[in-house]
Amino acid sequence: MRLQELQECAMELPEAQRAALATELLCSLPAVLVDDDDGIAEARRRSRELAENPAAGCSWDEIRRDLGR
Repeated sequence: MRLQELQECAMELPEAQRAALATELLCSLPAVLVDDDDGIAEARRRSRELAENPAAGCSWDEIRRDLGR
């Protein structure tokens, strides 16, 4: 069965069964998907971006508000 066919069949499942399938699939993956540098390059890029443009950041209050807390 091709991936496209599998996806189409899975989408026909009731919501609870799709959720169970998604859980099983996610649990079958490694606990941590590792970058070559463990994300260091991305962290440095974001830090550099924030240093160059502090207005691009947001406060903890804004983050909590956006999360609905």
